[in-house]
Amino acid sequence: MSDKNVLEILGEKIPLGKSATVSFEVAKLHTRNTLDVPIIIERSKKPGPTVLITAGIHGDEINGVEIVRQLIAKGINKPKKGTIICVPVINVFGFLNMDRLFPDGRDLNRVFPGSANGSLASRVAHFVMTEIVPHADFVMDFHTGGADRFNAAQIRIIKDEPILSELALVFGAPFIFYSKNLNKSFRNSCYKSGVPMLLFEGGKSFNIHSNITNTGVNGTKRILYHLGMLHSKFKVSKPKTKATIIEDSKWVRAKFSGMFKATVAINTYVDKDDVIGNITDPYGSFNHFVKAPNAGYIFNVNESPIIYQGDAIFHITTALKND
Repeated sequence: MSDKNVLEILGEKIPLGKSATVSFEVAKLHTRNTLDVPIIIERSKKPGPTVLITAGIHGDEINGVEIVRQLIAKGINKPKKGTIICVPVINVFGFLNMDRLFPDGRDLNRVFPGSANGSLASRVAHFVMTEIVPHADFVMDFHTGGADRFNAAQIRIIKDEPILSELALVFGAPFIFYSKNLNKSFRNSCYKSGVPMLLFEGGKSFNIHSNITNTGVNGTKRILYHLGMLHSKFKVSKPKTKATIIEDSKWVRAKFSGMFKATVAINTYVDKDDVIGNITDPYGSFNHFVKAPNAGYIFNVNESPIIYQGDAIFHITTALKND
């Protein structure tokens, strides 16, 4: 637990009971204007844990940014005890350009822990890992599905980590997905640094979805309440359903190119050989029914109306913890 009376980021000292917005200068634009990443810090007078809440590692994942924005706008980030640090948009370059990547073509989530003398993306990763993460006792990082693939609201953690399993259940997303830490990802770097992280996935790129946003905000409130950090003026609701824990899964890929339409909703449980979508052509001469390869929950759906052979169109569970 980080009970330091004074927290220091980028040379600015923030004592207990104070608020601050510290800006990290990522780089200068071609016009010599600076481009900054705001870091919003709220500290209670009462010592306690330090929670880091981040989003926008990928610039096109707007739904995660909206979740953190709401936490700040509603004052949920003002802790009853301890400290909450919010970084709503880490990849501000991608956010401004409506692009997943950095201008150098690098995926920020594949260059951690970064380097002070590396690429632009690598320097940002290095800043996050050296200036911010060392203060944190716990991290929540908000993401969305890539391209047109819509993710059901889910928490991703590695298996056999009791603290993460406990916090994931507290968060209350419909799904808890056991997934390995990817090499050079933010999550893996935090893990190696001994800082537990819940990674939230929900929705799709370039989209703000109210149900996904509400799940993220309500889950964060449950976590803060669990840690004794949520002010009593905020109500905490119980999850509508018990989380489904996904042990394993598989992607269903398109056997044909064409016009695609899913015929099952996200979060739906299907049986083997149930029709879950169809692929047609523009001329009315072809219609292929996509069938479920096994029984399981559909927790990702490709919402693109045009697909190519081999495209991932559904993500379906193949093994659940209670199987």
